[in-house]
Amino acid sequence: MARNDQPRRCDWALQSEEERIYHDKEWGMPVFDDAHQFEFLVLESAQAGLSWLTILKKREAYRRAFAGFDPKTVSRFNESDVERLMQDPGIVRNRQKIEAAINNAKAFLEIQKEFGTFCNYIWGFVDGNPIQNNFKKMEDVPAETELSRTIAKDLKKRGFKFLGPVTVYAHMQATGIVNDHLVHCQRYAEVAGYTLNLP
Repeated sequence: MARNDQPRRCDWALQSEEERIYHDKEWGMPVFDDAHQFEFLVLESAQAGLSWLTILKKREAYRRAFAGFDPKTVSRFNESDVERLMQDPGIVRNRQKIEAAINNAKAFLEIQKEFGTFCNYIWGFVDGNPIQNNFKKMEDVPAETELSRTIAKDLKKRGFKFLGPVTVYAHMQATGIVNDHLVHCQRYAEVAGYTLNLP
């Protein structure tokens, strides 16, 4: 239990400094920037079967390996780039995940063409209004929801890979489409208050 002089956090963020920093500065804040959205899509698809802490520790290596998470550049990666990435010890050297990131960059650009921005697309599922949950315990937080299943199905139809309902829900949590900070967490009210001032 946190001491009185320590901020109260979600239970998952108590294990490491990397998770605490990520929780306190990023997780759950609404993201209206396509580059940031693409970054999370790459990282979350890479996480499948692994811990988020593992991916957080590799985040900067991913940033270098995937051209600063620029979808236009990543979409042009070829087989030699795949082989280069397979030799990069800083990232998860899984060929399917690497190829999925390149594939998803192309699909991401197609969504931008159709909707103007990826943010217009993804936020359209909630009419631009973050879902405010009020979970008290980690056990109450779902791994996936009907909405994440709907989005995952649509992404699959648009050609995305390694983005099933569970990964999509993690993306929704990370980018503030849902506020899943526990109600006792100091960030719960901060994030909820921020969403009241959305453009």
